[in-house]
Amino acid sequence: MESKAADGTTKRVVLIIAVMSSFLTPFTSSSVNIALPSIGTQLSLNAVALSWVATAYLLAAAAFLIPFGRTADIYGRKKIFRLGIIIDAVASILCAISNSGEWLIVFRALQGVGGAMIFGTGIAILTSVFPAKERGRALGISTAAVYTGLSAGPLVGGFLTGHFGWRSIFWLNALLGLVIIVVVFWKLKGEWAEAKGERFDYVGSIIYSLALVAVFYAFSVLPALWGIWLIIIGVIGLAAFVWWETRQKQPVLNISFFRNNTVFAFSNLAALINYSATFAVAFLLSLYLQYVKGFSPEHAGLILIAQPVIMVICSPIAGSLSDRIEPRIVASIGMALTTAGLVMLTFLSNVTSLQFILISLVILGLGFGFFSSPNTNAVMGSVERKFYGVASGTLGTMRLTGQALSMGMVLLLFALYIGRVQITPEYYPLFLKSMKIAFSISAALCFAGIFASIARGRTHR
Repeated sequence: MESKAADGTTKRVVLIIAVMSSFLTPFTSSSVNIALPSIGTQLSLNAVALSWVATAYLLAAAAFLIPFGRTADIYGRKKIFRLGIIIDAVASILCAISNSGEWLIVFRALQGVGGAMIFGTGIAILTSVFPAKERGRALGISTAAVYTGLSAGPLVGGFLTGHFGWRSIFWLNALLGLVIIVVVFWKLKGEWAEAKGERFDYVGSIIYSLALVAVFYAFSVLPALWGIWLIIIGVIGLAAFVWWETRQKQPVLNISFFRNNTVFAFSNLAALINYSATFAVAFLLSLYLQYVKGFSPEHAGLILIAQPVIMVICSPIAGSLSDRIEPRIVASIGMALTTAGLVMLTFLSNVTSLQFILISLVILGLGFGFFSSPNTNAVMGSVERKFYGVASGTLGTMRLTGQALSMGMVLLLFALYIGRVQITPEYYPLFLKSMKIAFSISAALCFAGIFASIARGRTHR
């Protein structure tokens, strides 16, 4: 792991920075999730607005990830990565001093823009430095850092919220960002820009971002008529984006990857399905444990770390396995286990035992741990070096779009069953009903994802 890349930057330095950035963003998201009930109470946010505290970040990150991935390939991945860390840290400070729900949502969206710059470049830099025979292990370590962030988030977030208030979470995130900024400026040498000199597709980027925003904002206003119109406009916009990209010599997203590269297409589809099915689990269980079961933020955080702790253990193992055997086999087993965990969660009620909840989370952790790093290895190994930024950005977009879809489903169910009211005891039965429907839809999605994962074809020749 210590051999030097062609530009003189050691693999170890790149891996350390990738691990730090991979930890940062999931740590923030999972710690904010555990603080949502406290945020809702202090800022008087209704159920739908509370969902937007999480969704605004995801939507902004998803809307900008592909454009920033392409920008990084052209102008330099380190430049974009560095700027993303700075924006994330500044946005964290602004979130910490927000005095209203509206401003908090706006600054969470700004944080998502910084997140898009980080997501679109971190994995691409890592893949650029490590050769194919070592890539699965490196990606497994990076993925383990993601799950370490997810593990630490509920625990640390619960402690901070309980003792110092929810704003302390954002102050800590800003401090972590500052540490990464120092390390990047001090240690990360060289640059990666294999597509340098190529043209950036501004028109395609704008169409894509606006269409995505239209679709996801519509989820929060349905079943109002103008919400339906927004979805129609968004879908037309995404279709126009695909049409436009097929006619560009240097597109922001190379559609031919999906038409001519089966491994790339089905691996990304599997990622989209998996994240669409699983992301809202932590959000819903955070509310369920604190509202319905009456646990404190600290106690709820301790329960929720069961899933990501298992992911941390499994990810490096799964990544190494995918270097030796077909990634689709390892990832498909992971998808099947995830489906089983989601099916178990459909049986949650106000009298469900803590043991049952923990077993469900462990099974989910096993499933996701065996899916993610082999799937990433398959995507990054299916394209040429000069497309690593776009491939990383595309996979990140599938992840973030899937997460946003997952939260969009929750937004829609909350709007239909609970409405724009705070979640108080009289609304707990409606919350439970919407939660069970969400888990049922997610289990069905993940079951379909097993077949998308199997269908990707061989990657090892």
